[in-house]
Amino acid sequence: MSAKRLVITGRVQGVGFRHWMTTRAERMGVSGWVRNSADGSVEALLDGPADAVEELLRACRRGPAGAEVRTIEESIGEPVEAPGFTMRPTA
Repeated sequence: MSAKRLVITGRVQGVGFRHWMTTRAERMGVSGWVRNSADGSVEALLDGPADAVEELLRACRRGPAGAEVRTIEESIGEPVEAPGFTMRPTA
Protein backbone atom coordinates (compact mmCIF):
# COMPACT_ATOMS: atom_id res chain seq x y z
CA MET A 1 0.00 0.00 0.00
CA SER A 2 1.07 3.54 -0.72
CA ALA A 3 -0.27 6.86 0.59
CA LYS A 4 0.48 10.22 -1.06
CA ARG A 5 -0.66 13.72 -0.31
CA LEU A 6 -0.99 16.00 -3.34
CA VAL A 7 -1.34 19.74 -3.88
CA ILE A 8 -2.34 20.42 -7.49
CA THR A 9 -2.09 23.93 -8.93
CA GLY A 10 -3.15 25.57 -12.17
CA ARG A 11 -6.66 25.90 -13.54
CA VAL A 12 -8.02 23.08 -11.37
CA GLN A 13 -11.11 24.60 -9.77
CA GLY A 14 -14.37 25.10 -11.64
CA VAL A 15 -13.52 22.35 -14.15
CA GLY A 16 -14.92 19.30 -12.31
CA PHE A 17 -11.54 18.15 -11.02
CA ARG A 18 -12.87 16.80 -7.70
CA HIS A 19 -15.66 14.79 -9.31
CA TRP A 20 -13.31 13.52 -12.03
CA MET A 21 -10.74 12.42 -9.45
CA THR A 22 -13.36 10.74 -7.26
CA THR A 23 -14.71 8.71 -10.17
CA ARG A 24 -11.22 7.61 -11.25
CA ALA A 25 -10.10 6.77 -7.72
CA GLU A 26 -13.17 4.60 -7.15
CA ARG A 27 -12.56 2.75 -10.43
CA MET A 28 -8.90 2.17 -9.54
CA GLY A 29 -9.53 1.02 -5.97
CA VAL A 30 -7.80 4.05 -4.43
CA SER A 31 -9.09 5.38 -1.11
CA GLY A 32 -8.74 8.89 0.28
CA TRP A 33 -10.23 12.31 -0.36
CA VAL A 34 -10.04 15.43 -2.52
CA ARG A 35 -10.96 19.06 -1.77
CA ASN A 36 -10.60 22.57 -3.14
CA SER A 37 -8.36 24.95 -1.21
CA ALA A 38 -9.05 28.63 -0.68
CA ASP A 39 -5.83 29.47 -2.58
CA GLY A 40 -7.22 27.96 -5.81
CA SER A 41 -5.37 24.64 -5.61
CA VAL A 42 -6.79 21.15 -5.15
CA GLU A 43 -5.56 18.95 -2.31
CA ALA A 44 -5.87 15.18 -2.23
CA LEU A 45 -4.85 12.15 -0.21
CA LEU A 46 -4.46 8.94 -2.20
CA ASP A 47 -4.07 5.56 -0.50
CA GLY A 48 -4.05 2.13 -2.07
CA PRO A 49 -1.94 -0.29 -4.05
CA ALA A 50 1.23 1.51 -5.19
CA ASP A 51 0.56 0.88 -8.90
CA ALA A 52 -2.99 2.27 -8.67
CA VAL A 53 -1.84 5.36 -6.74
CA GLU A 54 0.88 6.00 -9.35
CA GLU A 55 -1.60 5.53 -12.22
CA LEU A 56 -4.01 8.04 -10.66
CA LEU A 57 -1.14 10.46 -10.08
CA ARG A 58 -0.17 10.22 -13.77
CA ALA A 59 -3.81 10.89 -14.75
CA CYS A 60 -3.88 13.93 -12.45
CA ARG A 61 -1.01 15.48 -14.39
CA ARG A 62 -3.48 15.81 -17.30
CA GLY A 63 -6.69 16.26 -15.30
CA PRO A 64 -10.19 16.48 -16.74
CA ALA A 65 -11.15 18.37 -19.89
CA GLY A 66 -10.81 22.09 -19.21
CA ALA A 67 -8.14 21.72 -16.54
CA GLU A 68 -4.62 23.04 -16.94
CA VAL A 69 -2.39 21.41 -14.34
CA ARG A 70 0.68 23.53 -13.65
CA THR A 71 2.31 21.65 -10.75
CA ILE A 72 1.72 18.72 -8.44
CA GLU A 73 3.52 18.74 -5.10
CA GLU A 74 3.79 15.21 -3.68
CA SER A 75 4.53 14.14 -0.14
CA ILE A 76 4.12 10.97 1.87
CA GLY A 77 0.60 10.74 3.28
CA GLU A 78 -0.94 9.02 6.26
CA PRO A 79 -2.91 5.87 5.37
CA VAL A 80 -6.67 6.38 5.46
CA GLU A 81 -8.66 4.57 8.13
CA ALA A 82 -11.69 3.63 6.05
CA PRO A 83 -11.97 2.49 2.43
CA GLY A 84 -13.58 4.71 -0.19
CA PHE A 85 -12.89 8.05 -1.80
CA THR A 86 -14.74 11.24 -0.82
CA MET A 87 -15.02 14.89 -1.78
CA ARG A 88 -14.40 17.15 1.21
CA PRO A 89 -15.50 20.75 1.70
CA THR A 90 -13.16 23.58 0.68
CA ALA A 91 -10.41 24.27 3.20
